[in-house]
Amino acid sequence: MPIIYRRHARARNYVLRLFANKTVVVTVPRAGTMHFARDFVASRKSWLEKQWRILETRNIPPQLLRPGMEILFRGDPVVLRVQRTGLDWQLQFGAESAPLAGLDGNLRPALETHLQNLAKTELVIRARELAGAHQLDVKRVAVRNQKTRWGSCSHNGTISLNWRLIQLPAGVRDYIIVHELMHLRELNHSPRFWAEVEKVCPNYRAAEDWLKKNSGQVGF
Repeated sequence: MPIIYRRHARARNYVLRLFANKTVVVTVPRAGTMHFARDFVASRKSWLEKQWRILETRNIPPQLLRPGMEILFRGDPVVLRVQRTGLDWQLQFGAESAPLAGLDGNLRPALETHLQNLAKTELVIRARELAGAHQLDVKRVAVRNQKTRWGSCSHNGTISLNWRLIQLPAGVRDYIIVHELMHLRELNHSPRFWAEVEKVCPNYRAAEDWLKKNSGQVGF
């Protein structure tokens, strides 16, 4: 398995993740050693093999998107369609439409641009709404093209969110935002942090289960 070791200055524990692209990422604490990190991976061999087999059974989203294909948008599958309006072409899905520069056979660039623009507005507004509801001071909300995480929280109060959250059901999206907001109270994953999450999101485990089962659909 391809394994990437990443040292993180604020990490307190070794963390192992297997992503949909079949890459294993190991977070190593600042004071940790590579020797222990490799032993840590070896100790999780059975878990990795099991999760790898699960990935093997999933349908990997195609890189080339064509009319008639489905994507996940706000938790629901929607069909990608193309329609001509006068001399111009438009991509349509659900109630959304986006301009197409031409019919080059791949709808992905136009789709991603449109979804990212939506996310930069909607996710920022929702994050600030949830922060206000829980009396939290957010310095900044950024929407990014993160490859390996749904969101993050920095020590200076910046919340970063993956634009692909716009594909998730509202409840799952809100859980991820709340998760990052709670890091403003506890910048770790200690029992105290999870207690804070559970106070404001009692059903967070259901959202975690949805992500485990369906995250492969996100990213088209």
